[in-house]
Amino acid sequence: MLKGIDPRLNADVLYALRAMGHGDVLIIADTNFPADSIARDTTLGELLHMDNLTAVEAAEAVLSVLPLDTFVDDFAGRMEVVDAPKEIPPVQEEVQAAIDSAEGMHRALIGIERFAFYDLARDSYAVIQTGERRFYGCFMFRKGVIPPDA
Repeated sequence: MLKGIDPRLNADVLYALRAMGHGDVLIIADTNFPADSIARDTTLGELLHMDNLTAVEAAEAVLSVLPLDTFVDDFAGRMEVVDAPKEIPPVQEEVQAAIDSAEGMHRALIGIERFAFYDLARDSYAVIQTGERRFYGCFMFRKGVIPPDA
């Protein structure tokens, strides 16, 4: 245990989050996502696990240390529902609320078509697979910056 660090964050996840730079992309995926095969193509090259957590629990833990990019519209995204891209399932509503809470304001997740999401994930820094069993529990976070002290 470390003081001030969410205990849901394991050492491998903390390493990846710290190693990421401004603009790098992190994927938080549900249990149905082809995470292992896609993770092999990422910068990190291996799959990270937060197996016993839902997508929102993993997002809350990650967002406790990871700033989101404020310079771009695609700071965070969600996998769109096939044939219903505007539909927002409860799991996505919950992660949106976690983002709003972490950021202190509302910025809507962008929708990303399923196969475009897979391509984005392959080009990402890392993939974290969660224990989320609800469909469409897949998200993209783009790392931002921490400004210098005044």
